[in-house]
Amino acid sequence: MNVIRHTDATFAAKLRELTAHSSLFDKTIEERTRAIVDAVNLRGDAALLEFTEKFDGAKLNTEQLAVTQAEFLAASLKADQSLRSAVALAAKNIEKFSRRSLRKAWAAKNVQGASVGEKFDAFQRVGLYIPGGTAPLCSTALMTIVLARVAGCKEIVVCTPCGKNGELNAALLYAVRAAGATEIYRLGGAQAIAAMAHGTPTIRRVQKVFGPGNAYVVAAKRLLFGHVAVDLLPGPSEVLVLADDTANPKFIAADLLAQAEHGSGHERVWLVTNSRTIIDKTQREIDRQLPKLARRAMIQKALANNGWLIQVKTMEQGIELANRLAPEHCEVMTRNARAVSTKILTAGAIFLGSFSPTVLGDYVAGPSHTLPTGGAGASFAGLTVDQFQRRTSIVEYNVGALKKSVKAVQKFAEVEGLDAHGRSVTIRLEK
Repeated sequence: MNVIRHTDATFAAKLRELTAHSSLFDKTIEERTRAIVDAVNLRGDAALLEFTEKFDGAKLNTEQLAVTQAEFLAASLKADQSLRSAVALAAKNIEKFSRRSLRKAWAAKNVQGASVGEKFDAFQRVGLYIPGGTAPLCSTALMTIVLARVAGCKEIVVCTPCGKNGELNAALLYAVRAAGATEIYRLGGAQAIAAMAHGTPTIRRVQKVFGPGNAYVVAAKRLLFGHVAVDLLPGPSEVLVLADDTANPKFIAADLLAQAEHGSGHERVWLVTNSRTIIDKTQREIDRQLPKLARRAMIQKALANNGWLIQVKTMEQGIELANRLAPEHCEVMTRNARAVSTKILTAGAIFLGSFSPTVLGDYVAGPSHTLPTGGAGASFAGLTVDQFQRRTSIVEYNVGALKKSVKAVQKFAEVEGLDAHGRSVTIRLEK
């Protein structure tokens, strides 16, 4: 891994370089994605089939895009009891957490005595992207679809890439169905986002698109914002461990390796600590644990590209750096971890103490693991159930409340030169 210490002459410059970089913006990727999006918009299903063959190696026809009931049944039969139990446990926690986050309608009186409030309705048709690639992300299916179901979305459309033979992973298919999806298409990449946003003869357009993905998926969501609503920009995985000398280097190393194994090579992992000893021991632990891991080649690539061991002078400096990086996951392994966490303001999710590894958030804790990456946490929160709800304000005046509003409305209309605005109130009070 790359090492930076506060005693380095270039320490400040290196930190500026680290915090200036975002994994969300790449001109080359954006240009390629724009071509894919435009092709889908112009040629519909034909473009989808072409890109599926080009990128996934599967030669399909339009009738094969949608997953059939027979495939669902086959996946269900293949699901062993341990998978069923794991899916049920995670789904129960996610549903319980989500129900607490649902927005509820309210009404109150304003100063003129009128009734004002809000109502929240579920989007009727939503599109969820579930990455496939090198790993069947059953957990992502639960972390998105369950929220849509709890919110009350009637049509839950899922797109996920297939293998070269056109098949979907049976465990993923079981999780998608068990979570509550109503339509599933074997379609991946930017073309899937474009299909859900624009619609094709086979896939009707949705109102909002959700879910994580690779750089092309994220670019497509950025380009299609406005044609469709989007949740956030969750790209390659990240974890920042903020540690002092009480932390366990074995745990730190294991958590850094876990987030680096997703396979894109663009994952970002940081250890930020004021302890030289922790850095040295963590590096030794990484060297010891890495050779035993199945995805060690992928992990090595990610660590070489964006793996950083950073020694800061003080923990306050470490907290400041964490806020500048705005990591997707932030693990706090320090004295008084909860108190320290109150100062971390930009992380997608915070994990407190030595026994709360990020992987629990990935799989079973309850909050969705769909979180902002690439510094977007400074502006975006993670995925929550209320993002599947559409807010509408409600206003109801009676004659008495209207009379109390006349002077203020007339003044605003006069100042803004919009006499028809004022007239729309006064006309209601004429005899």
